[in-house]
Amino acid sequence: MLNFFSRKYLRKFLKRKDSDAGQKGRALEDLRASLLNEFRSSEGAKRLQQRFCGPATALTFNFLVAVGIIFMNKMVFQTIKFKYPILLTLIHYLVSWFLMAVLKVLSFLPASPSSKSTPLSTLFSLGFVMSLSTGFANVSLKYNSIGFYQMAKIAVTPSIVLAEFVLYRKKVSLQKVLALVMVSIGVAVATVTDLQFHFFGACVALAWIVPSAVNKILWSRLQQQENWTALSLMWKTTPITLVFLGAMLPSLDPPGVLLFDWNFRNTLVIFSSAVLGFLLQLSGALALGATSAISHVVLGQFKTCILLLGNYYLFGSNPGKISIFGAFTAIAGTTVYTYLNLKQQSNKVPPKQAPILPKSKLSNENGSTRDGHYGAESV
Repeated sequence: MLNFFSRKYLRKFLKRKDSDAGQKGRALEDLRASLLNEFRSSEGAKRLQQRFCGPATALTFNFLVAVGIIFMNKMVFQTIKFKYPILLTLIHYLVSWFLMAVLKVLSFLPASPSSKSTPLSTLFSLGFVMSLSTGFANVSLKYNSIGFYQMAKIAVTPSIVLAEFVLYRKKVSLQKVLALVMVSIGVAVATVTDLQFHFFGACVALAWIVPSAVNKILWSRLQQQENWTALSLMWKTTPITLVFLGAMLPSLDPPGVLLFDWNFRNTLVIFSSAVLGFLLQLSGALALGATSAISHVVLGQFKTCILLLGNYYLFGSNPGKISIFGAFTAIAGTTVYTYLNLKQQSNKVPPKQAPILPKSKLSNENGSTRDGHYGAESV
């Protein structure tokens, strides 16, 4: 009799457990189906990106990946002696394209907006400046010191401010200008002791400034003004970038790539650098979509100062008191700039009335028309 009741309650328990497992399984399947449905439209994919990757998440992700790839590329260029910066950039984008193709096969690549919303010439321009920006940056790092590279990067900030004012009538407040000047002076002072450069490398660094500024502006504007997500924009522009990098390869890389020792260790290091390169491109695109071109540059300068101070406090490196003072000055300027941004955002959009639709959608619903030009903005 006892065994009968025991078996009866055991069957009920197992049946209830199977039912709970079935409900959990259906819940997971519903969640997966919901995410896939969001991915099938550019508007839904944009909402997912905004929901799961806000400014703080995007900037932190980009900061961590950028620090990691610095050490990995240092290993590529100095440890395994791979002296082909354009080819390394080409490998990065090939691996990125392959990983995105895998995501597309698995239906995890977000949908792109219709071709009518964004002219093909804009995507072509973005792919072109991406090849110049990333290619020239690696060439500059090969021939110049880190300090000179950072000095050239300082010039990107005023270039972005000037370009956004000319193209979009976007103005920067006096308080932010002072904070940006503080950051630039701090980085200049922090890196002034390391200004070794090659004449050809200096020319490449100067040629890199304008494409880098335009690249960041386009990435930011297309995501914020259109329904582009980071991955969908990367998927569309990467083939264009690969073509231009292939064209740059013979003129900017030295000969002898076939003589390089492509053993398992060296190949693994280069492949690891390429995977980090994909994550850097993705995190950078997310950060530009969530913030602005200037904020992304300020983050890069903040990263430089953190690395300098980290080497000093953790590894005993002694860059000198002047460099340390410059690093703290730049960090203070970055803090002020971030505070001004957060203050402006809190005043601009009340939390309970924050718009879900992108700006272009809201303007259409309000009856305004878009002719490709934007009104004056103040940041």
